[in-house]
Amino acid sequence: MIEVRSLTKAYGPRVAVQDVSFTVNKGEVVGFLGPNGAGKTTTMRILTGFIPPTTGEVKVAGFDVLDEPTEVKRRVGYLPESPPLYPELTIGDYLGFVAELRSFYGRKRAEKVGSVMERVGLSGWESRILSSLSKGYRQRVGLAQALIHDPEVLILDEPTSGLDPGQVMGIRELIQNLGAHQTVILSTHVLSEVEAICPRALIIARGRLVASGTISELRAQAPGGLWYYAELSGVTAPRVGGLPGVAEVEPLGEPDGPWLKLRVRAAQDPRPQIAAAVSAAGGQVRALEQRLPSLEEAFVSIVGREA
Repeated sequence: MIEVRSLTKAYGPRVAVQDVSFTVNKGEVVGFLGPNGAGKTTTMRILTGFIPPTTGEVKVAGFDVLDEPTEVKRRVGYLPESPPLYPELTIGDYLGFVAELRSFYGRKRAEKVGSVMERVGLSGWESRILSSLSKGYRQRVGLAQALIHDPEVLILDEPTSGLDPGQVMGIRELIQNLGAHQTVILSTHVLSEVEAICPRALIIARGRLVASGTISELRAQAPGGLWYYAELSGVTAPRVGGLPGVAEVEPLGEPDGPWLKLRVRAAQDPRPQIAAAVSAAGGQVRALEQRLPSLEEAFVSIVGREA
């Protein structure tokens, strides 16, 4: 659905995006992460046909952004960080205006406006003035304008920026529902949002793509990587440390009665061996879990390597 090959964008001597390549498949919801100034917004503007690349190839829904920009724009819905709203208009008038820009007139215009308002939770709000809305509802209107033409690809730049927790949950739910119908790229600084919504993420730093993978794969790149947590009785830490494949055992705090709490690192999953050793010793297992660092830890580590 989205194919980016060796994308570079330069503004005179300053290179904002350098040799970036990635693919987003149809129906995916992908997080696009990076610190301020990393090149996220520039990349997203190129994907929408708003600005041209300097070099490289970018295709959206099979159309090249340089050779067929109109076809790309027909298939893309874009919500920038600040929604492009006219505060003096009502919601209905504004979305009607957007529908006409997308070449919907008359009955079709009314159908599109009604349908998209229902989809984003704004039914019955046609006469509300945009300037009277909270930021959460302005974001909903921004999503509506991006969706009104049923785009195949939806590009969202900081869609929950500045919202309160309740508003954030509402917008997240909307985006999750959209993923059933559209291919979505979501740029945000809120990493918990990516974990909640996106199965996969891309990380860009200093204009370069520095990591790509599922959330679990990215989390595993943090210092220390994958580890295992155990609460058990009947065995000692040295006994667990002597099991095949176990590289390191670290007690976590004081024992809780008979329960020993351990952090275990191993090249391969050691849980079957640990459970067998506990059983052989006549002990018990209260917890035996695989754990990963947080996405925040992984992000800091990955971006820090590029500094």
